[in-house]
Amino acid sequence: MDKHRESGITAAGLHLLAMALMLCDHLWAALFPAAEWLTCIGRMAFPIFAFLLAEGYRRTRDVRRYLLRLLAGALLSEIPFNLFYSGSAVYPYHQNVLWTFFIALLLMILLDRVRQRFRPIPAVLLSAALVLLGFLLGYGTMADYYGAGVLTALVFYFFREKNVKCLLGQLVCLYILHVHILGGYYYSIPVSGFEIQIVQQGLALTALVPIWLYRGRQGRHSRAFRAFCYLFYPAHMLALFLLREMLLA
Repeated sequence: MDKHRESGITAAGLHLLAMALMLCDHLWAALFPAAEWLTCIGRMAFPIFAFLLAEGYRRTRDVRRYLLRLLAGALLSEIPFNLFYSGSAVYPYHQNVLWTFFIALLLMILLDRVRQRFRPIPAVLLSAALVLLGFLLGYGTMADYYGAGVLTALVFYFFREKNVKCLLGQLVCLYILHVHILGGYYYSIPVSGFEIQIVQQGLALTALVPIWLYRGRQGRHSRAFRAFCYLFYPAHMLALFLLREMLLA
């Protein structure tokens, strides 16, 4: 057996890591706003989930069922997300992250069909149009991380191989998407009389370290574990909302 593959992180391990990092971020948002380190490390969660979406699409035996699971998860998570984010069961101005992934997965399916059915030049043009459509849908639907979130998942669809070209493609694209497009809060760090500015959302690039340590093994892949991964998202947001309400009462 290949010891190099054995030493890497499994898909199940990446799922658990991403869920723990997401929980840190949401603990900061709900209960510990002064503990900024929680949201800093939480920046890593989204790119890991985006990578797992692309990897799941590549490995799934039933893409329609995969798409329907995401749709069901997005619908199930909508009220817990709204309560957590706004305190109201109805909040049309921001949608949960599973809608972001639903759009991205739908685009991956369409991109594959374009590649299979069209000659190279029309396929490139249609693919570019689909990528632009995904970016606009991310903003138009106000899905979490917006168009940059949809494109983050597509980065791992396009740059899927374990070679230098793809790893550099992931790094450069995530830098553009998370530092320049999403941007946000800056930290100023004094170094030798100078100030270096670090974009908080740019810390998402550190997610590439565990992603690059993934060696293609699934690890635990039972139905129970898969259900846990889907249910954790709405369940933990609902629990944090209720806990916050109890503490504020």
